[in-house]
Amino acid sequence: MEKVRQASHAGSWYTDNPAKLSSDLGEWIRATGLTKSPHVRGVIAPHAGYSYSGRAAAYAFANIDPTNITRIFILGPSHHYYTPKCALSTAKVYKTPIGDLPVDVEMIKEMRAMGKFGMMDLRVDEAEHSMEMHLPFLSKVFQGHDVKVVPILVGAVSAENEAMYGELLSKYVDDPNNFFSVSSDFCHWGSSSSKIKINFLKYEQSSQCQTMRDSSVSYASAAAKSEC
Repeated sequence: MEKVRQASHAGSWYTDNPAKLSSDLGEWIRATGLTKSPHVRGVIAPHAGYSYSGRAAAYAFANIDPTNITRIFILGPSHHYYTPKCALSTAKVYKTPIGDLPVDVEMIKEMRAMGKFGMMDLRVDEAEHSMEMHLPFLSKVFQGHDVKVVPILVGAVSAENEAMYGELLSKYVDDPNNFFSVSSDFCHWGSSSSKIKINFLKYEQSSQCQTMRDSSVSYASAAAKSEC
């Protein structure tokens, strides 16, 4: 029996009504006023509920030209499951309310054979929201295109292993048929973020802090372009 990852956060983090979801995504993407670019090889977008970050996330996905892309690597941080590694999905299909995305099983096998990646079971996969929040956008943008996904859960990876995983994935970045969708909270605290300079396509906050006891969450989108 084929192992299917259900859209476990549909109906709570975003609507599970297919018509409503498709309409919202299309409206948010059109509202950006951005045009598709064949030079965009990857995006970084938030993973909060769509009522908070959907419009900001659209500024990333609106850049994607799906014409020549056949494989999408989806990277998302682990919020509930501890692992010192990056972990691959065991599912064969990722469901969304507006269309399912098949997993590139052969690529998963190739990467697993490297001996550096862990594997996440379906329970862990469905509990995690970071990658799922990108799936409806990707399903919308790649509608009608033959594309497969490679989901990668990013654990509490050491600086040394960050470099190692970066090296392993770099050869896939070089392939113009591959695309990277990176799910990020955009936290800028600490020395690891101090060297990163980026101009966001869109930046939004859930609210403005008025007192020292207030808190606020920010959402932002970015796109990575190739120069060739």
